Amino acid sequence: MWFDSWSDVGRVLAVGAAAYVSLVAVLRVSGKRTLSQMNAFDFVVTVALGSTLATILLSSDVSWVEGVTALALLAALQLVVAWASVRIPALRRVVTSRPAILVYRGELRADVVRAHRLSRSQVLQAVRSEGYGELGRVGAVVLEPNGTLSVIGMDGLGSGDTLPREDAGTSTIR
Repeated sequence: MWFDSWSDVGRVLAVGAAAYVSLVAVLRVSGKRTLSQMNAFDFVVTVALGSTLATILLSSDVSWVEGVTALALLAALQLVVAWASVRIPALRRVVTSRPAILVYRGELRADVVRAHRLSRSQVLQAVRSEGYGELGRVGAVVLEPNGTLSVIGMDGLGSGDTLPREDAGTSTIR
């Protein structure tokens, strides 16, 4: 099926342009946090927005108004959850993951690496990409809530007050 009709192509162009403008407007109103990828929930919302836009563009069963309503609903729900998670610690723990220290003062914490389903080689790759040739020069490697690995050199570690505090029951680092 290479071509059905010019009216289908025209619908994609017209509804697609309107949906795109509407998505930009929804994103501007909802703020920068809507497309941030600070945690898994933010990532899911970003993917859902893209999927919804694609459905508006390609499905003649979905009207432009229904699609824009869905986009606005996703943005509004993300805004409500973000607002509530800042104010309700219990909800924040459900919605966001905590950062985890994978390397501390040059020592790879194999149990923590394994618990987060990472491999030693993935951690070492992050260390190398930051220009360190040995773990002994690394103050900390932190698995951030968005899945990135932050590498802090031994000289930049200082007091370590920006590092996450470990939960009770896990090996303490400070």
